[in-house]
Amino acid sequence: MNMPTGPGTTEHSAPLAPRINLALQGGGSHGAFTWGVLDTLLADGRIALDGISGTSAGAMNAVALAHGFAQASGQSFTQMNQSARASLERFWEGVVDMGALTSSITQAQRTPFDLLFGGLGGLTSEQSPSQLLTDAMTSFWSKSISPYQSNPLDINPLQDFLEKQIDFERIAAFKALKVFVVATAVTTGKAEVFSGKRVTAKAVMASACLPTVFHAVEIEGEHYWDGGYSGNPAIHPLIYQCDSRDIVLVQINPIKRQKLPTTAGDILDRLNEITFNAALIAEMRAIAFVKRLLSEGKLDPNRYKDVLMHRIDGGEILEGFHASTKSATDAKLIHTLRDLGRDCARLWLAKRFASLGVASSVNIARDYLDDLRVPSR
Repeated sequence: MNMPTGPGTTEHSAPLAPRINLALQGGGSHGAFTWGVLDTLLADGRIALDGISGTSAGAMNAVALAHGFAQASGQSFTQMNQSARASLERFWEGVVDMGALTSSITQAQRTPFDLLFGGLGGLTSEQSPSQLLTDAMTSFWSKSISPYQSNPLDINPLQDFLEKQIDFERIAAFKALKVFVVATAVTTGKAEVFSGKRVTAKAVMASACLPTVFHAVEIEGEHYWDGGYSGNPAIHPLIYQCDSRDIVLVQINPIKRQKLPTTAGDILDRLNEITFNAALIAEMRAIAFVKRLLSEGKLDPNRYKDVLMHRIDGGEILEGFHASTKSATDAKLIHTLRDLGRDCARLWLAKRFASLGVASSVNIARDYLDDLRVPSR
């Protein structure tokens, strides 16, 4: 296993703690599942971190965790992990509190914050988050009503909330953990990876910018939409800019669903899941291809990294939660998702920890590649 040189790895560190990279998917309030996963990994104390890549809610978890590490810079491994756990808790409890403050206002007074992160718990089923999102999409496509018309002032309280919660300058100055936030460039459709001093509240908002709800986020003269369209999350910065071979994907968007969606809301939800998993599947295909060529001796192992992929999967468990819960922030839901994340992380540690630094624990071909059988010659 690798000697740790990541966050908190001082003379107090566990000497054999493996370093890993984390890849965190986005998924609105379902990111609370990822909170639970991270809380358990940090509490366990046997893993050091090299890099972390996040999209949308995954980006928010990434910067909240990094903020905690940066606050405790120079302290012991255990103290830094505790600081990161406390930072994640403050962020998510703040989301719950902010949702509670908006739960009693009328629908007409609601801001786009509600479509991203809740405040909709008191609505009727006809006014559910899923229905409101469906209506927004319908209006966007059939009536040509864009966010520039429906939200001309581009109101989004989440950026102010982030700036109060997270010290982005301190994160940029903290060199022991590499943080990558992913957004989609509108002009090219390509993933833009923000790191170092470019990881700001605006970068995180760009990573979470649904184009049917919010104005595109402008950064350095370029405009960006949700990172899920091009990388949910982006894995390549963890491969090329980090030393560790181990990448642990925290997946909260189901790859498969057995039930055929038939209602307008369910169809839209499934379309979004497929869209937001497409880039991940493409990266998994590339990783599998390189691993196969390495195993066949066709690539130089000194130039190409043999990535070890792992996954803590909330997809199957989260199938029981309707996609509308991605924009609900009542305390019971958020804490239930957190506890599910904790349970899944404990199970993963029990079953897969020994694989770190040794072998992949994900069957990429079975879980991510096309079901295509090409006849051998």
